[in-house]
Amino acid sequence: MSLLNSQSAPLIQVDNLSKSFGDHLALDKVSFSIEKGQPIALVGPNGAGKTTLFSLLCGYLLPSSGTITIAGLRAGDGNLFGRLAALPQDAQFDPRFSIAHQLTFYAQLQGLTRKNAQKEAHRTLELVGLADTLKAKPDELSHGMRKRVAIAQTLIGSPEIVMLDEATAGLDPINAREVRQLVASLSSEITFILSSHDLSELERLCSQVLYIEKGQLKQHQNLQSEEQQGFLTIRMRKAYDNFLPLMAGVADVQHIEQTQNNEFLITTGLVSPDSEPLDLQILKLCHQHKWQYSQLTNGKTLENRLF
Repeated sequence: MSLLNSQSAPLIQVDNLSKSFGDHLALDKVSFSIEKGQPIALVGPNGAGKTTLFSLLCGYLLPSSGTITIAGLRAGDGNLFGRLAALPQDAQFDPRFSIAHQLTFYAQLQGLTRKNAQKEAHRTLELVGLADTLKAKPDELSHGMRKRVAIAQTLIGSPEIVMLDEATAGLDPINAREVRQLVASLSSEITFILSSHDLSELERLCSQVLYIEKGQLKQHQNLQSEEQQGFLTIRMRKAYDNFLPLMAGVADVQHIEQTQNNEFLITTGLVSPDSEPLDLQILKLCHQHKWQYSQLTNGKTLENRLF
């Protein structure tokens, strides 16, 4: 049975992928697999190789060595056209033409008739909540609206995979939230790969993380794995002198450490079946001493897991 027809085959399979630009090794023997499903976070410092990886997955660049298989096909195969879409961080629209004209053009490039391309332009703008901007030109829209229109462009033709590079960079909180809600609402139909420096945003959206540093894949984690069990993270609104000793004295707390300013990672011990859940014990302690907290979550934060 071919990979394309095998239900167990990964949606994306990358094996020993390397890419060099002259003497610079941008990616070094990177291997991972991605199943169809929830969004995947691509994380790493500037210059780590994230954009190079995006370009290789799209088929814009050829590997120096190694292989990329997407839905059973090699990256860049013409049969993947329309099944995979990508949005670079600095994508721009031509200021001379209306949004409708440009999205219709991109839809026609995928083989749609003009009539169907116009319908597709309207459908994708509706998905991002901007159906009323069809006749507008890009310069008439805010930065956040242009970003959402760019995301609409990636949704033309209902691709299976969408790669978004810094999709919410530079957006105000309302527009950033709308982009996150859009990704979440479509994640049952589309596998998103999201690159961002905002770890809290990725933590809310993604179920897996790929961490690249200096061209090497350092970590590939399932953010909802059993490894998260046994940990709690609490963020306090301010510092309290007696917080650490009193929290460490809770029976089911095995260890507590400060990970950053007013944030603490709690390691749980063996919890007695007769005792209250630890998170409830912690909340009661906060109430008793009038400590104000901003967040209490199960597991480690993405930042603490990666660094």
